[in-house]
Amino acid sequence: MLDLKSATLRETLSPLLSDEAKPGHIAIDDPSTGRTIASIQPTDECEIDRAIARAERAQRDWMKRTMRERAAFLIRVSEALAAATDDFAKLITLESGKPLREAYDEIEYARSFFDYYAAIAGDERGAILPEERSGTFSSYRYGPVGVGAAITPWNFPLAMLARKLSPALLAGNSLLVKPAESTPLSAIALEAIMRDAGCPEDLMINLLGDREGAARIGDALMRSTIVRKLSFTGSTAVGKALLRAAADTLKRVSLELGGNAPFLIFEDAPLESAIEALLVAKFRNAGQTCVAAQRVYVHRSLYPRAVELLEAKVSKLRLGRGLDETTDVGPLIREAAREKVERHLGEALAGGASLITGGKRAFDEGYFFEPTLIRDFAEDALLTREESFGPLLALRPFDSDEEAITLANRTRAGLVAYAFTENLSRAHRLSESLDFGMIRLNTGQGSSAVSPFFGIKESGLGVEASKLGLLEWMTPKTTTIGGL
Repeated sequence: MLDLKSATLRETLSPLLSDEAKPGHIAIDDPSTGRTIASIQPTDECEIDRAIARAERAQRDWMKRTMRERAAFLIRVSEALAAATDDFAKLITLESGKPLREAYDEIEYARSFFDYYAAIAGDERGAILPEERSGTFSSYRYGPVGVGAAITPWNFPLAMLARKLSPALLAGNSLLVKPAESTPLSAIALEAIMRDAGCPEDLMINLLGDREGAARIGDALMRSTIVRKLSFTGSTAVGKALLRAAADTLKRVSLELGGNAPFLIFEDAPLESAIEALLVAKFRNAGQTCVAAQRVYVHRSLYPRAVELLEAKVSKLRLGRGLDETTDVGPLIREAAREKVERHLGEALAGGASLITGGKRAFDEGYFFEPTLIRDFAEDALLTREESFGPLLALRPFDSDEEAITLANRTRAGLVAYAFTENLSRAHRLSESLDFGMIRLNTGQGSSAVSPFFGIKESGLGVEASKLGLLEWMTPKTTTIGGL
């Protein structure tokens, strides 16, 4: 089923791989077939509190190490990932369905966080403060938050964990991890190679559960007074529930929630370049990313040509299993995800949109849906209010900059917005006027370890990646000495 080169990963994962779930276990399915590939034993409810206590003991020891020592460990983890790249790529593709080349990209993205945070170790040490009174000395420094918790999504099962784990460890924290129930194998594999890299026992602990078990794990983490911070990536509805639960113990919370990204193409844009960037922003991971282009607005003067170019390109995207190296677009993660795309498509067509290409399920097994292009969706279509999270590309024309900005901002989400223009003044106005945390001009990408990743409005709280992401896992302490 899965030929692994790494002895550590073979030893860790082989007992889990199975074509049927054992009684009381979690079935992990291959989205390209719908068939079970692994059987995972969930974390027993009585084990959760014990895991929290173990993480607390590990954190007390870990925080005593210098930041340089912690950085050296991050480098070893990156090197271990590099050595096991082929194994991780197959694993990610098998459990998430994404094309193999995208899985390789995810591993490089994950490694970049370990490398980056190792490189900036010591940059955030604090400062000596100006004297306000004679005979006193004041300073502040940064220390760890303590025991943290991370709830990670299924669409980037390795990279999103790395983005939370690497700054948490560098800052001196331990981390309890609840991976998505659909894709826990990557987190299990990462925990195994971290042990090989010299990870202290219990510094990272996976807590495994299905949807019902996830709720119990989440409740235990939020009730705990030992767990001092939660980092969550997932839906806005769940993020709001976790934020309410965090109030009882006043936990620090970072939330990276849903998006509804507009993609604007202005009349002076290099259309071919914009179309290529749009295809990446829309169809990467079959549209199952929080930064996927959701609503595409094209200046009316370019609209007919944009529709023509996109029809030609979208219709040629190759749909297939992720392990097939010719695949451009893989399956959706589960049947419910495919049904949501169908619901958004049906509602848009009923509201006056026209289907250009695609629009149907594909293959007899798995959760495939054709890359789909529609035009002229209604201003209040369901897809303007909810993430489709699938391979549905929707176009609508606009006539003025003001109209484009109004349409783009007409959402409760505020994660990312894309725009293509060669007018410098317009680009500056867009960066000021678009009500999103991240503005990407003349590119369909932009996520990196060095760049702050965050949303505003209902797309989240806090920052991931960059030096700002490190500060999310640190707490300042001020010391004042008198009688000098």
